Amino acid sequence: MDTPRTQADPTQQMLALLDLSDAGGAATSEEIFVGQSQQQLHGRVFGGQVLAQSVMAAIRTVDPARPIHSMHGYFLRPGDANEPITFGVQRLRDGRSFSTRRTQAYQNGVPILSLIASFQLPALGLDHQEEFPEDIPDPESLPSTDELLAKVDHPARSQVLDRPYDIRHVQSPLYVAAKGERVAANAVWMKTKGPLPDDENLHRAALAFGSDFTLLESVLRQHGVSWVTPEMKVASLDHAMWWHRPVRVDDWLLYVQDSPSASGARGLSMGRIFNRRRELVATVAQEGMIRIPDEVLEQQR
Repeated sequence: MDTPRTQADPTQQMLALLDLSDAGGAATSEEIFVGQSQQQLHGRVFGGQVLAQSVMAAIRTVDPARPIHSMHGYFLRPGDANEPITFGVQRLRDGRSFSTRRTQAYQNGVPILSLIASFQLPALGLDHQEEFPEDIPDPESLPSTDELLAKVDHPARSQVLDRPYDIRHVQSPLYVAAKGERVAANAVWMKTKGPLPDDENLHRAALAFGSDFTLLESVLRQHGVSWVTPEMKVASLDHAMWWHRPVRVDDWLLYVQDSPSASGARGLSMGRIFNRRRELVATVAQEGMIRIPDEVLEQQR
């Protein structure tokens, strides 16, 4: 049976998760922040959440005039959504134009994620980008997740519907079935369900949060696998992100994804994020563990 949905606004919940405590000024060799987690069906911390919180912790130690432009993170252990997360930030470098930070996310005294982020003062320079893809329908013409799952009875339904992002699939979604052509490609429109404050760094952290929802779907689509495949296990191993231009996540963004390779129970996905002005605002890469039961693998061949 479906579990009850929470009543709080999902976007406000995300903002609360990103509003880290400074732990009363506590510090060791690292500057300390503390955050909470959104409840998940299996009790594990959602990867996009801890990424975004780690980014926010690093942001809190950098001059606001230097927005984050890249981060590289490794998921080391599954997090417990019922326990707070402690974030330790180390100031690695502050140069004339760039600042570098390392954030470690801890639970029970051990790191669950390790991330390095770089920040830069805005500067003029060479400028080009990959072209916006053709023949993409407008987001308003596509069904929302709420509409797609209105009549679905599955334990994960409420968790998907309580996401802070409105996500609309260009291809047939993979929530409960894998229909259509088997290609290593996926595209979604997405934006937060509510407005965010005018804070560029907050929008960049929130984009890291949203970048983790659908990225591995380009791997699954190639093999005709849906999210409800029996006994399938999926976990993010690492996540890299580059912010190219200013972004607002409370306006529609096109997230175009493809998978160059899958092997050894791992799949690699690349993503490019465009705004409605057709500007490339970010690029993402992630490798995930995807374990499929042998009998399901045989059916896919």
